[in-house]
Amino acid sequence: MSIIKVENLKKEYKIIEKQNGLFGYFKNLIKPQYREITAVNNINFEIKKGELVGYIGENGAGKSTTIKMLTGLLTPTSGKIIVDGIVPNEKRIQNNRNIGAVFGQKTQLWWDLPVIESFRLIKKMFRIPENEYRKNLKNFTDILNLEELLEKQVKNLSLGQKMRCEIAATFLHNPKIVYLDEPTIGLDVFVKENIRKFIKEINKEKETTVILTTHDLKDIEDVCDRIILLDRGQIIYDGSKQSFKDAYGKYTLAELIVSSKPVNCKEFVHSDSFEIIEETENKIKIKFKHLETTIVNIMNEISKYCIIDDIHMKEAELEEILKEIYKGAYKK
Repeated sequence: MSIIKVENLKKEYKIIEKQNGLFGYFKNLIKPQYREITAVNNINFEIKKGELVGYIGENGAGKSTTIKMLTGLLTPTSGKIIVDGIVPNEKRIQNNRNIGAVFGQKTQLWWDLPVIESFRLIKKMFRIPENEYRKNLKNFTDILNLEELLEKQVKNLSLGQKMRCEIAATFLHNPKIVYLDEPTIGLDVFVKENIRKFIKEINKEKETTVILTTHDLKDIEDVCDRIILLDRGQIIYDGSKQSFKDAYGKYTLAELIVSSKPVNCKEFVHSDSFEIIEETENKIKIKFKHLETTIVNIMNEISKYCIIDDIHMKEAELEEILKEIYKGAYKK
C-alpha cells in the first residue's frame, strides 16, 4: 500500500515582469505585469512504505517545490497529494507529526542552546515517550558520533557536526516519512559516509520512508533503490536504480593494465565506438558504447601498440549517465 500518492500535481507561480528605467519602476508599482512559471507540471507517482527514493534533476527542475508541497509548506495549484492518509496543506500539524525534514542549511536546532537541549525540546514538542527518546538518543549518538557534541552550543559546531545533529533531530520522533533536501551539501567525505550509513540503518530497522533530493549522486548510488528524475517540472523517469542504468547507461568503462607501451595510444587510436579517457605508462582507461562494439574488439585494437596484462570492467556511474541526459541525449 502506498504511503504517498501524488496525482496530476501542478504548481504555478506568478512573477512580475520587471521593466527598466525610472518609468518602468513606477509602471511596475502602479500596474505590474505578471508572468506565470510552471515549477511542477502534472506529475504522478506513488511511494510505498519503507522505500528509499532519489528525487533528482537539474536546478529548477521542481524538486524542492514538490518536497515543500508534500510537507504542506506550499499549496498545489491543482492536483492531489495524500501523505499517510492526510492532505498535507489542509492538516499541517497532523502531517508534521508523521514526517521529518532537512532543508539544506536551514536549521531546526536552537542556535544558542547546547544540542542536547534542542533534542529535549523536540522530545516535548513531539511528545516522545521517555524510553523511546533515550533509546533513539543512544542509538543515534553511537551511529553519528555525537557524544562530544551534545553539550556544545549549536553556533559553535562546524558544518559537518551541525548536519549530523540535524539528521539525528529529524529522526528523533520516529517519523514515518523523512524528506532530505540536499542533506550532505558542503560536507566532507567522512561525514557524508556517516550520514548515508545512518539513513540506511534507520530505514532497515524502522522501515522509514526516505525521499532524498541531492546533487551529490554518490548519495543516490549508496542510499536509494529507486529514482524519480525530473526535467522542467515533469517526470522523465521513475523506476529502479538498476533499470535506470540499464536503460540509459549506454557507456561501459574499462581499465587496461598494459606493458611494453612505446607510444601514446591516444594519438594513434581513433574510433567512434570507444574513447581513451586517461592514459599512463602502464594503464589505459576507456569508455565505450557497449551496443556498438565489444571489449574484445577494443583489446585487438589496443594490443597493436602494447601488451595487455589485465582488464577491469565497470558499468557507467549514475553521475556519468545523468551528464548525458542533461546534455540532451535522452530528453523527450
